[in-house]
Amino acid sequence: MSDFFSETVKRLTPYIPGEQPKDGVYIKLNTNESPYPPSPNAISALKNADFEKLRLYPDPECVSLRNTYANYLGVSSENVFVGNGSDEVLATAFQTFFAGKNNVLMPNISYSFYPVYCNLYNVRATEIPLKDWRVVCDDYCVANNGVIIANPNAPTGVGVSCAEIENLLKNNPQSVVLIDEAYVDFGGQSAVGLVKDFDNVLVIRTLSKSYGLAGLRVGFAVGGKKLIEGMNTVKNSFNSYPVDFLAQLAAEEAIKDVDYLNQTTSKIIATRERTALRLKNLGFNVLDSSANFLFIIHKEIDAGFLFNYLKQNKILVRWFSDPKIKNGLRISIGTDFDMEKFCDIIANALEAFR
Repeated sequence: MSDFFSETVKRLTPYIPGEQPKDGVYIKLNTNESPYPPSPNAISALKNADFEKLRLYPDPECVSLRNTYANYLGVSSENVFVGNGSDEVLATAFQTFFAGKNNVLMPNISYSFYPVYCNLYNVRATEIPLKDWRVVCDDYCVANNGVIIANPNAPTGVGVSCAEIENLLKNNPQSVVLIDEAYVDFGGQSAVGLVKDFDNVLVIRTLSKSYGLAGLRVGFAVGGKKLIEGMNTVKNSFNSYPVDFLAQLAAEEAIKDVDYLNQTTSKIIATRERTALRLKNLGFNVLDSSANFLFIIHKEIDAGFLFNYLKQNKILVRWFSDPKIKNGLRISIGTDFDMEKFCDIIANALEAFR
């Protein structure tokens, strides 16, 4: 690489997102997006926005949005940080709490952006193996300089209980424990209720999955006042206006529409369970998921073959190169039609392989 770049950039291996086809003919089950549109109230807010305000900078403190989300979660607005998608919130958290530290604990199978942040911010992580595809919180009750756990985990979808997280916090009073809850609305147990009792927990949330607002990029951190103040210090040292006016407007209306959130997540959960049952009947090991996706493994058939067969039939799923999980596929939950089509095609793939 050119000598123009820093040593940090030279050692980076960037995160590779799921494929986003441009022709629109695929059934996309590869990026954990919602199969349903956002709340009609959010859409209406965008249509009726005062576009004259686009000449002005957005509210850097996201006061109205923070108040709305805090009220929804039952916390104070001083416990809420807003960023441009949960990935930016995670990046800010890594800079604030883990940069330059060693022995930061995280699962050896989890969100593949975490190692990228570690390289970018000089974090030396200690990876803790999953046990039977589960994060075992007791394994993190050892000396460390921080803990990072996705709950439910990605790409497995397996969750841990709030009681397990509470015990983890009790055993790590001197460390920041980051709980990434990108998928918690699909059946996971949230740690947000622990914020009032523990000043070392930071919960990351997003509107990209359950709220169907991936295209607007709005994410949150929820934690003790001092943690949030630290993140704001980092944010305001880098970009004081990360969340645009339209995103704040639509996000606020989406959060208020609790009935719509419950309707769409319930539909996705029901579709997930029906799909899991059919895949089990086809001979797949289907991990117990509390997310809007399934991780599946077939003991006889190579995941690469299945991935390519599905793609040839215009269905995109996620296949990871990590040797620890390359024998599995992650399947985002789409509409009932999408999942019926997926199951039909993968059944055909099994017949073709045999």
